[in-house]
Amino acid sequence: MTRPLIVGLTGSIGMGKSTVAAMFEAAGVPVFDADAEVRAMQGPDGELVPAIESAFPGSTDEGGVSRDRLGALVFGDPEELARLEAIVHPAVARKREAFLIEHASAPVVVFDIPLLFEKGGASAVDRVVVVSAPAEAQRKRVLARQGMTEDKFAHILALQTPDSEKRARADHVIDTGTTLVKTEDAVLELVAELRAASRARPSL
Repeated sequence: MTRPLIVGLTGSIGMGKSTVAAMFEAAGVPVFDADAEVRAMQGPDGELVPAIESAFPGSTDEGGVSRDRLGALVFGDPEELARLEAIVHPAVARKREAFLIEHASAPVVVFDIPLLFEKGGASAVDRVVVVSAPAEAQRKRVLARQGMTEDKFAHILALQTPDSEKRARADHVIDTGTTLVKTEDAVLELVAELRAASRARPSL
């Protein structure tokens, strides 16, 4: 018996990671989206809402956790952020384990984790795929987002592992600085390679 080959998918803001994750899914590879799970658990009637409201009174409303209110309470405060992560991270881990059980027969699964390197998650996956693009393309994409400013962009970049380091530490790099067709071709080629690597592993 073998478990799936676990691929960690990551990339800095504006690099096209969500687009690449969708390409993996379209190719039939199950994708665990950590951010999407957090949003669901913090949304209306989400399972984390009571615990977060208890720890951070006033941070929720009828729509679940208010990102603005919660952000005002934890932003820039490492201790408060650690309190929040102590609530969120174990819940995400449980969801991830359930996902692995559900897809135990798949040859390859993807963990879509934006902060894979920053939070030390690279050691928990078999392969790391970094989504990357030229810095100017990244900048244009991010600054086109609603509410984004140069200062916000600079702050986010300062919190993330530099793209050059991510590329150096990656097992595979997907370049999104080209056309969507070329990016998709690269993803499909990688999926075939990963499936072959999964088949070649010895049984557990």
